[in-house]
Amino acid sequence: MSHDYVHAEELTKVEGHATLTVRFTNGRVEHCELRAVEGSRYFEGILLHRHYVEASEITSRICGICSVAHVLASIQAAENALGVQPSEQTAALRVLLTLGEHIRSHAAHLYFFALPDYVGFPSAIAMAADYRTEVGQAIALLKLGNDIVRTIGGRDMHVVSATVGGFLKVPTAEQLDGLRARLEQLKPAAVATAELFNSLPYPEFHHQAEHFSLHDDHKYALLSGRIRSAGHEFAKEDYHRFLSEYQTPDNTANFVVREGHTYMVGSLPRVLNNGDQLSPDAKRFLKAGPLAKGSDNPLHNNVAQAIELVDALDHAVRIMEELRPKPEPVPNIAVREGRGVGAFEAPRGTLWHEYVLDGTGHITRANVITPTAQNLRAMEDDIRLMLPTLEGQSREEMVAALERLIRAYDPCFSCSAHFLRVTWL
Repeated sequence: MSHDYVHAEELTKVEGHATLTVRFTNGRVEHCELRAVEGSRYFEGILLHRHYVEASEITSRICGICSVAHVLASIQAAENALGVQPSEQTAALRVLLTLGEHIRSHAAHLYFFALPDYVGFPSAIAMAADYRTEVGQAIALLKLGNDIVRTIGGRDMHVVSATVGGFLKVPTAEQLDGLRARLEQLKPAAVATAELFNSLPYPEFHHQAEHFSLHDDHKYALLSGRIRSAGHEFAKEDYHRFLSEYQTPDNTANFVVREGHTYMVGSLPRVLNNGDQLSPDAKRFLKAGPLAKGSDNPLHNNVAQAIELVDALDHAVRIMEELRPKPEPVPNIAVREGRGVGAFEAPRGTLWHEYVLDGTGHITRANVITPTAQNLRAMEDDIRLMLPTLEGQSREEMVAALERLIRAYDPCFSCSAHFLRVTWL
């Protein structure tokens, strides 16, 4: 009987620390564990007895890469609890802030982390000399996304302008006009990105995870809508009825399932659930590439990110063409007891914030569910499915295939070095 073990002591190129251990016998996977070993961070505990206005600043620190998403999901949860309806200008600025984060996040992941897997280089640094144009496009798009976030949010990371009820400071029309001109100038770079990732040779692989995202009948859902999964929809406030969190021994991360089933969040579910709401150019790439007839291949998440990149630039331009910002004071808010849920499409998928407030506006219960926590079970299941298909390959080839698979989920990578240090026992 032939036994093999894959033990990754350290998963770098992810936000935090994780290990992967796999044991398989005669091509059959007997054990697979993708385990977070990051020290417990207790953000939900830190929020207890804090006033709701502090929550967005605190939870922003959960992730520097997705800090905008945590700020806006936190604000959304507080507003939901307090019955606050943001103005049309506030809603538009929040969408722009979100699009800026999507632009910089997708550009960084696609070019610096995913592309080297498909063009035969170990890292983006090694790739740079031969792909100078592509790296230049990535840097320009990333800088544009940063500048959008800074202009609207007050700084690149951990934005300070957004608050419950509105914005402490709004950008000028002249600032938006300057950003719009740059968006139009860089549209060819986004188009080239979609063309490139539509044409890459993705390995054939099929998984069984449901595709889960926000959905709105009238627009591409990022900040609002109902939850769509496997043909079913439910209101965000009802998420406890459908989603279950659980832990495993020695794992500091939560796993999340929908009624016991594995599901996937991220760009691929969003594009497949909401393709009719994409911009015309983004829809053209959806219809012309590997997602034209749908997909159950998680590696196609990279294709979906590239399509979303085109849509994000188009969407931001449309908003800036119509929006003429004006000073708008944050309204006085009547504090009350209540429960609020924020459901928000971060670059890596649906992010949840839930707060229960007492009569003084202080938080008595908090729950945060990140996209990566929701994707952990799907990644484990995919590793189980993929390993038998790799039988006969060298250990280096197997490791490379698993790296590429996990990378496709984009779990907050922070550098472009290989992330699996494998010990074969």
